[in-house]
Amino acid sequence: MFRIERVEALSSNIYLMDVYAPRIAKNALPGQFLIVRVDEEGERIPLTICDYDAEAGTVQIVFQTVGAESYRMAQLKKGDCFADFVGPLGRPSDLCEMPLEELRKMKLCFIAGGVGTAPVYAQLKWLKNQGVTADCIQGARSKDILIMEDDMAAVSNLYICTDDGSYGINGNVCVALQKLYDEGKRYDRVIAIGPMIMMKFVCQLTEKLEIPTIVSMNPIMVDGTGMCGACRLMVGGEVKFACVDGPEFDGHKVDFPQAMQRMALYKTEEGRLYLEAKEGATHHGGCGNCN
Repeated sequence: MFRIERVEALSSNIYLMDVYAPRIAKNALPGQFLIVRVDEEGERIPLTICDYDAEAGTVQIVFQTVGAESYRMAQLKKGDCFADFVGPLGRPSDLCEMPLEELRKMKLCFIAGGVGTAPVYAQLKWLKNQGVTADCIQGARSKDILIMEDDMAAVSNLYICTDDGSYGINGNVCVALQKLYDEGKRYDRVIAIGPMIMMKFVCQLTEKLEIPTIVSMNPIMVDGTGMCGACRLMVGGEVKFACVDGPEFDGHKVDFPQAMQRMALYKTEEGRLYLEAKEGATHHGGCGNCN
């Protein structure tokens, strides 16, 4: 069992938890994710890692209540336990594999939307610990649902934007990025993590601005092991699975219309059966050796 050490409501429907999971805390890297279950009857929920403390043995997660299972998670208190807390899964950010000298020369801009702020924080904190302070654009619909502002400001050069103009730059993350570009900011890479539609439009803008862009396709994961087929997507004309091949990919190669259409179809049983029949042997990734 995995004991909850801390619970904090970040907004009306977004929660932060610190969970005692020493093996994961010791081995986690930015960009990776977890699978959690409330109890033995619960559904598997993939969640990106927000932070980890190897010394304390804790892993931090941030989640939004969007369905019955995440609502059940939100009812848990300090001292309660998860039945399953499995990870780290997926491939870490390729920034972790770069030579430090090369990394410190790069001009990076992260774009965080909604609960995508959590995995962005993990990468920004890791970079800060390597002596790299990146720019970050954090977007929200309005000021009242903005999360982790102080934490984000402590590890980055933070620019806030809100769709309704209630705080920071007036407009969405693309408006903010264009504004920074017009002011003379130039980046070697943009890393965007958030809702699918946000990442799509960020990639359209960065392609125009000729800025290489990485996106995290964690919003389309369900099973988290490549077996269910939910996170199948096309990247550069090749079949990939976000949970075993990613979750991070070259955003300019991701077929966003196809990924968004599949995500909508996968929500119904009829849609899942259609996708399984249409995609055949490429419908799921399994252990990586199934095909």
